[in-house]
Amino acid sequence: MALFENEVPLFPTDYKEIIQRIHNIDPVKYGSSRNFIDGAVTYLSPYISRGVISTKQVLESVLERGYRPAQFEKFIQELAWRDYWQQVWIAKGDAINSDLKNTQTPVSNHEIPAAIVSIKTGIEAIDKAIQEFYQTGYFHNHVRMYIAAITTNMGQSHWKYPAQWMYYHLLDGDWASNALSWQWVAGANSNKKYLANQDYINKYCHTQQKNTFLDVDYSAFSKMEIPEILSETTFEKFTTPLPSKSAVRVNPQCSTFIYNFYNLDPNWKQETEANRILLLEPSIFEQYPISKKSVDFMLDLSQNIEGIQVYVGEFDELVREYDLDEICYKEHPLNTNYKGIEESRDWMFDVQGYFSSFFGFWKKCKKQLKY
Repeated sequence: MALFENEVPLFPTDYKEIIQRIHNIDPVKYGSSRNFIDGAVTYLSPYISRGVISTKQVLESVLERGYRPAQFEKFIQELAWRDYWQQVWIAKGDAINSDLKNTQTPVSNHEIPAAIVSIKTGIEAIDKAIQEFYQTGYFHNHVRMYIAAITTNMGQSHWKYPAQWMYYHLLDGDWASNALSWQWVAGANSNKKYLANQDYINKYCHTQQKNTFLDVDYSAFSKMEIPEILSETTFEKFTTPLPSKSAVRVNPQCSTFIYNFYNLDPNWKQETEANRILLLEPSIFEQYPISKKSVDFMLDLSQNIEGIQVYVGEFDELVREYDLDEICYKEHPLNTNYKGIEESRDWMFDVQGYFSSFFGFWKKCKKQLKY
């Protein structure tokens, strides 16, 4: 299916092209330029989020090219953030859907500023980024933080619905990373709020804009009323356009391997003859809806898995309908209803459990690197 009609795809779905993208990483340049809108970022996040590749796989590939950890520690840290957010989700479960550490304050609404959704914030770099976001399903990481800060800390919107809006459109949607990062910006998962003024955005987005509601000293933010441009809010109920349910063919002599939105690894147990089923549970997508572009991206990526079949329905329905016995799947916080043999994901480090701060987690991880 055509994911980006009449466009050169920013995110190809062929596995060989994805692996080539890993080989093209410049981890040193990444560390020095990643904060800039045109920095040497990897564009690997959609493939990591969908489980096509792992953070461990990326790290090992860079190390095999002869780089030493001391040369690209910032790059390793950024990969580790992804594993960290997942560990928080595993430990806290549905608690990440609410203010995790602190109550966000002040909150005047549980919607999203209409100016964000309609691309009319008046901040040139932000409006350009949102327009491209709707086309590509991607935001630079720092732009995500700018938008979250504008929405929560200036627009006084509670973080959750705007985080759902972003997740809905992201090709690299990872609910743990998304929800907990929004909370981090809003002060609900951190000790202080994240703020970015116009000068800061100008520096990293290469703009020279002045006289905006962000064109103030940082000391002014604590007393700032909601800017007029952010005062109107909007709310839309998101729905996931899943494909229609169709029958799958099951060989009763073979085990069944379950894939899902967070596990599309084409190399997983590829040497074993098995029924390979991409399970799309409506209940999951009702709670965490995604856009058609994201659905199509997932389905296109799944084509890298030989013999994959798509089943739309709940896990228990699949088991009953096809009398499945030997079932295998990769662990994930959204898989708690699965029954069968659970296998671990490929983590970068053997560090598990809840850490209240990333740097507590990172301190343990760093000990496993050979400097």
